[in-house]
Amino acid sequence: MLTILGFAMIATFLVLIMMKKMSPIAALVLIPALFCVFVGKGAKLGDYVLDGVTDLAPTAAMLMFAIVYFGVMIDVGLFDPIVRGILKFCKADPMRIVVGTALLAAIVSLDGDGSTTFMITVSAMYPLYKRLKMSLVVMTGVAAMANGVMNTLPWGGPTARAATALKLDASDIFVPMIPALLVGLAFVFVLSYVLGVRERRRLGVLTLDEVLEEEKETETVLVGSGGSGDGKVSMRKGGTGGTGSGTDAPEDAVGSGSGASAADDGFQGLDPNRPTLRPKLYWFNALLTVGLLTAMIMEWLPIPVLFLIGAALVLSVNFPHIPDQKARLAAHADNVLNVSGMVFAAAVFTGVLQGTGMVDHMAKWMVDVIPGSMGPHMALVTGLLSLPLTYFMSNDGFYFGVLPVLAEAGAAHGVTPLEMARASLVGQPLHMSSPLVPAVYVLVGMAKVEFGDHTRFVVKWAALTCLVILGAGMLFGII
Repeated sequence: MLTILGFAMIATFLVLIMMKKMSPIAALVLIPALFCVFVGKGAKLGDYVLDGVTDLAPTAAMLMFAIVYFGVMIDVGLFDPIVRGILKFCKADPMRIVVGTALLAAIVSLDGDGSTTFMITVSAMYPLYKRLKMSLVVMTGVAAMANGVMNTLPWGGPTARAATALKLDASDIFVPMIPALLVGLAFVFVLSYVLGVRERRRLGVLTLDEVLEEEKETETVLVGSGGSGDGKVSMRKGGTGGTGSGTDAPEDAVGSGSGASAADDGFQGLDPNRPTLRPKLYWFNALLTVGLLTAMIMEWLPIPVLFLIGAALVLSVNFPHIPDQKARLAAHADNVLNVSGMVFAAAVFTGVLQGTGMVDHMAKWMVDVIPGSMGPHMALVTGLLSLPLTYFMSNDGFYFGVLPVLAEAGAAHGVTPLEMARASLVGQPLHMSSPLVPAVYVLVGMAKVEFGDHTRFVVKWAALTCLVILGAGMLFGII
């Protein structure tokens, strides 16, 4: 019964948010609360929620101060050269911009933190997508997939969890997987090229001079519903409308939360003359950011502590007057509230899943239904199961709860724990868009994309990326 209710709860949540019948925060709170009552454990709902909040509180704190930190860095102009450089390189070509999004996300993902990757990537690329009226779900989808592949780095989380759960060395798991992961990353770039070509066909190509000339004419750049029909992008003052949906973008993204809200009507590009710029402090801010990312990779301090200190430092140095500091905090309060609220709402969902035992019963059922004849192929089975399981449950739940059981079943048929651990990494490109991953709410929140729109767009492509990695691993004899 718990197995059925668990799958029913997840399905209900996904259907409601993708059909936009409920907001993600409301769905994350109300649906698990209702199912907790159905299970007959309503009296323990408070305990489950508090357990979930306790587990996710450090993540919420990290996201709150990371948003403030990178928000201020955008204000003071740290990323302006990146935007200008990408704009010149891409020459206002949608295809190059989409490929550039994947490349930037992959490079920044070397720090091992998805939230940081999405903040930097969206900060740099969002103005370009808005100016050219490109589909924002293409940006979020490509960034999530590139980050998902790179999330398998030993310091990224999943590899370390697999190594800990099976008592293996992380390098023994990761290093042999590099060829398969490179194939997966190459596939993301190829997919980005294809999606970019589709956007180019829909919008046409602006010359760099046209884009720069438009920036001189007006700071406010609004988003229309698509190209003007003559192969060129129509950019104008005034008007309403949302991001063009583009091929493969959700049709209802036009005029929805993916860019058509009233807030977007006042979208400001990176104004080169905005009063918050601090050109004299540019190298201080750049070195501080490099130092912060280095400290994260080297694990000198917990990530929430690093961002807390970093946010306080960057505010104090760049805006020494208290009224200016308050103004910067107020400017980013909307993102902070949305993302942290989403994390604490997700704590209700994960708390009920784990507390009621639903997740354990779901995992056991999936293991039990594996035919005995598949025993010698448990690595392949594990790779396939990692797609739905890491999407519907946390990495901790999968790697510490499910993987050891699968590894035992594999060992009985001569499949080594190393093969099982490598196979378990396959689902990460899809996992990064899971509703249980806090970083994805940073991505869709900063990009002003509805989570349901992002999900409809990215799931099929992310799942295909996972299968490409799995196929490469089998072909190379790694899995």
